[in-house]
Amino acid sequence: MPSTEAKRAREKRVVAEMIALYCRAQHKTASPCPECAALIRYAHERSDKCPFMESKTFCSNCRVHCYRPDMREKIRAVMRYSGPRMLKTHPVMAIRHLIESKMEKRRQGR
Repeated sequence: MPSTEAKRAREKRVVAEMIALYCRAQHKTASPCPECAALIRYAHERSDKCPFMESKTFCSNCRVHCYRPDMREKIRAVMRYSGPRMLKTHPVMAIRHLIESKMEKRRQGR
C-alpha cells in the first residue's frame, strides 16, 4: 500500500491533469487560466488538509465532502468533461484511477 504522501501526490497529479485538460478545451488556453489555476490550488489545499487520506483513494470516494459548494460545482464540471477524455490523453493514469476508485467503492460497500 502506498504511503499517505504518495497517495496525496498522485491525487494532486490526477486532479491537476484533469483541470488542465478541461481548461485547454473550454477556455482555449495552453496553460491553466487564472480561474482554473485557482481551482488547482484549492484542490491541492483540500488534499493537503485531508484527514482521511490514509483510508481513501480519491476525493470522489470520500464520505465527507470538504469543498465549498461553488468549488464543488466547478470540480464536478471538470470531472464530467475530463474523466472520459483522460483515457485518450493519459491512459495509464486514467485506468489506474478507475481501478483504484472501483476497488475503494467495493471496499466501502457502495
